[in-house]
Amino acid sequence: MSTPTSTSNASVELRTERLLLRPLRDDDAPALLAIFSDPETMRYWSAPPWTTIGQAHAMIERDRPAMAAGEHLRLGIEKTDDGTLIGLCTLFHLNAACRRAEVGYVLARSAWGHGHMNEALRALLRHGFTAMNLNRVEADIDPRNRGSAASLERLGFTREGHLRERWIVGDEVSDSWLYGLLRREWDARQDLQR
Repeated sequence: MSTPTSTSNASVELRTERLLLRPLRDDDAPALLAIFSDPETMRYWSAPPWTTIGQAHAMIERDRPAMAAGEHLRLGIEKTDDGTLIGLCTLFHLNAACRRAEVGYVLARSAWGHGHMNEALRALLRHGFTAMNLNRVEADIDPRNRGSAASLERLGFTREGHLRERWIVGDEVSDSWLYGLLRREWDARQDLQR
């Protein structure tokens, strides 16, 4: 059995019914700034909202070598009907020995409530458990973010822990709920849906 990929993620593209998940491009910077500068979108994030386009360019520039080295897999979520970049989803903190990764995601507020994130995360998880041979995917969310909790639970994640006062962003202290999803659980859910 192979271990999680340590090769380039720079060319990974995943397609769903309505979405293209793809590596970030230079021209994504304005859309990224719009997403990451929105205080409502960033409400439960582990960093404050962005304030400059330079932050978007810096993310894109950091991604090139990190994706090429297989350090993480961060994909932009693009609507195929109009080419709009509406968010990101990421597998990061890859641990080859344990075949484990963490999942992260963000979606523009204008795209909330349309099932886009569920669709994107299904594709990302499928890729993680098959092409990357992951055994476990973890998530860390703010307990007040009920939408994110519901999304993870719909995908089959189990809440496994509560870490008190884990994050401090600005002056705000917040807890974390930890979630996990095992490959065997993912496979069983896929079998039931066939």
